Amino acid sequence: MLFFTQCFGAVLDLIHLRFQHYKAKRVFSAAGQLVCVVNPTHSLKYAPTRCAAAQASAEQGILPPCHHHEAVHDPQLVPCTCPLFSCPWEGHLEVVVSHLRQTHRINILQGAEIVFLATDMHLPAPTDWIIMHSCLGHQFLLVLRKQEKYEGHPQFFATMMLIGTPTQADNFTYRLELNRNQRRLKWEATPRSVLECVDSVISDGDCLVLNTSLAQLFSDNGSLAIGIAITTSKVHNAEAEM
Repeated sequence: MLFFTQCFGAVLDLIHLRFQHYKAKRVFSAAGQLVCVVNPTHSLKYAPTRCAAAQASAEQGILPPCHHHEAVHDPQLVPCTCPLFSCPWEGHLEVVVSHLRQTHRINILQGAEIVFLATDMHLPAPTDWIIMHSCLGHQFLLVLRKQEKYEGHPQFFATMMLIGTPTQADNFTYRLELNRNQRRLKWEATPRSVLECVDSVISDGDCLVLNTSLAQLFSDNGSLAIGIAITTSKVHNAEAEM
């Protein structure tokens, strides 16, 4: 009976996932957009990443201890950019994508315009929905996070990070769009580099921010569909023409 119950629950979860994907495809197929259903990453053992811890220490005026016998840190190494995990991995930008895919099982979707369908929006904070977007010869990391900036008041933060340098990120513009029940909400900005840390972007509020009531207006049965489009910036195009 226990085996049957577990199998039956897995089948129901699969049916629910396929149903959510079918609904999203039905809504967005007319626009020719690819749909990716993204399940939440929820961790009760949430620990801030090293870049977040360093930022908090700097804000409090606490400098990390200096040990002369320690090896000098290579400035070209990038810490793991996957939120909700205190991952000790470090590596060069060229291997960040393979680390995210192999270690954290993050999916990658290709296309000029895609739809990011985040499921189970009701889960308690902190919760992340993460996907990689391959476009225009580069890889981008989209992070949707549910987090309490104030106790008892969870908010949703969505941002796009380029897996590249800040100089490369300045060449692009990303747009996030919510569209449901005759309501439309757009956020357009320059992506930040993964070298700058997702935590700092959310702390600065330099991203799409939704409170719970606003997120519910655009959600459908606990799922939130976000249209994503990435283009080269106008400044970059003008410089190329000159």
